[in-house]
Amino acid sequence: MQDNIIPIVYEHPNAAQTSCSTAHTWAKKPREPEAGEKVELIARIKNMLIEQDAVLVAHYYVHPDLQDLAEATGGIVSDSLDMANFGNQHPAKTIAVAGVRFMGETAKILNPEKRVLMPDLDAECSLDLGCPADEFSAFCDAHPERTVVVYANTSAAVKARADWMVTSSIALPVVKHLMAQGKKILWAPDRHLGSYVQEQTGADMLLWQGSCIVHDEYKAQELIELKAKYPLAKVLVHPEAPRAVVKLADVVGSTSQLIKAAQNTDADTFIVATDNGILHKMRILCPHKIFLEAPTAGQGATCTSCSHCPWMAMNGLLNLAEVLERGHNEIHVDPAIIPRAVLPIQRMLDFAREIKLPTRGIGNA
Repeated sequence: MQDNIIPIVYEHPNAAQTSCSTAHTWAKKPREPEAGEKVELIARIKNMLIEQDAVLVAHYYVHPDLQDLAEATGGIVSDSLDMANFGNQHPAKTIAVAGVRFMGETAKILNPEKRVLMPDLDAECSLDLGCPADEFSAFCDAHPERTVVVYANTSAAVKARADWMVTSSIALPVVKHLMAQGKKILWAPDRHLGSYVQEQTGADMLLWQGSCIVHDEYKAQELIELKAKYPLAKVLVHPEAPRAVVKLADVVGSTSQLIKAAQNTDADTFIVATDNGILHKMRILCPHKIFLEAPTAGQGATCTSCSHCPWMAMNGLLNLAEVLERGHNEIHVDPAIIPRAVLPIQRMLDFAREIKLPTRGIGNA
């Protein structure tokens, strides 16, 4: 097998309400440019962004080079919804999205008149892949009495079938709001985040059985052992992690919330249970603090991605430059879907304003 091909196997649990089965896919890692090559490459990308009236938006999980480049060129490093919103508010006519496909689609939904490019259109997400639109629509049809709430990590077609879209930062307030209205909820796709919300709110929730291949691999027993070695460390956990891991957390939250916790928590050492791409931003903001990856190994572990998403790893300087040079890898969303897909997103943003939750930094993974 070639060195730049990463095999990925992930399970769609055989729950009664879905027909998902084991799926197999792969990710292509772009070549790392040499040090001298990198300087020239970055300069060339900067020029092309200016020439093409383009802005680079990057997720916290992509390569540090792309994070640094986004900020150096007037773009943003953030979570997926914030990336899309930034593109909406920025005057640039082209948005280059360094992330995974659903992030590009969300940017296009909120900016249908703009050109949205991605370094690699095959950069996927197990939560998105594990919730096919046709199966999900049938699931919704089977439970018409329920309000459909979907996580941001879904396709445009799935969002178009939903009543609400939520991020991990706003999921609890939205579900509490719906509970107060006597609503029963159909939740998709992440079962761990759904279980966490259900446990915190007591809501009547029917869960689609999806998971993130990175967060699903964190192990509670191994985390306990690591905590014993670093007794003063605080544990930061994304709620896409399994319940046993979440229960060990000092802080549970979205990427943005975990970064803020790292800045504001009075501790010198942190164990972080989310994609290790986030450590770059944490270390920049908190240079005197120590950040450790939460363990994924252990008895019964099937980790092929460890603590970094293999699809996020498909984003690199070389394929970003190639996309800008050739103008390919453009994200397209069916125009007929966009008006329906934007509604659950806008509903969430309107609700965020209503409860005075800042619309910046309310993102998901």
